[in-house]
Amino acid sequence: MREAVTGRLSRDAKRIAEKAAKNHSRPFDRGRDPIKAAAGVDDLLKAFRWDAQLAEAQLFNGWAEIVGEINAASSQPEALISGVLTVRCKSTAWATQLRLMQIQILEKVHELHPSVEISALKLLGPDAPSWKKGPRSVPGRGPRDTYG
Repeated sequence: MREAVTGRLSRDAKRIAEKAAKNHSRPFDRGRDPIKAAAGVDDLLKAFRWDAQLAEAQLFNGWAEIVGEINAASSQPEALISGVLTVRCKSTAWATQLRLMQIQILEKVHELHPSVEISALKLLGPDAPSWKKGPRSVPGRGPRDTYG
């Protein structure tokens, strides 16, 4: 009504007109074509840099394929930090066995997972029990009369 009387647009009418001028998107314009779901997932993986994490997860899940079923039953990869793959073994004997196979394991990893950069293996035995109880501990010789 104001426009009819004064020849000027109201604030709301100006805002609506500016918004309509900015909105150039139309349903069948160029660039609005549908894409395949796989292409969309690939774009997401690249945009969020999830490729390395996905390759690492595939390495951890396919550990039995790399070292064999028997060795995989007694070892489990724990972490991949700065190109060093840490593997926890059930016993020190299994850690020694995998240390002897270290070159073959690295070759197999590079063959099956070329996108994962591994330069070394860190093979660990089982954790020793900790005698520290609670947040405060006193340095010293440790427990004494605990076994008899």
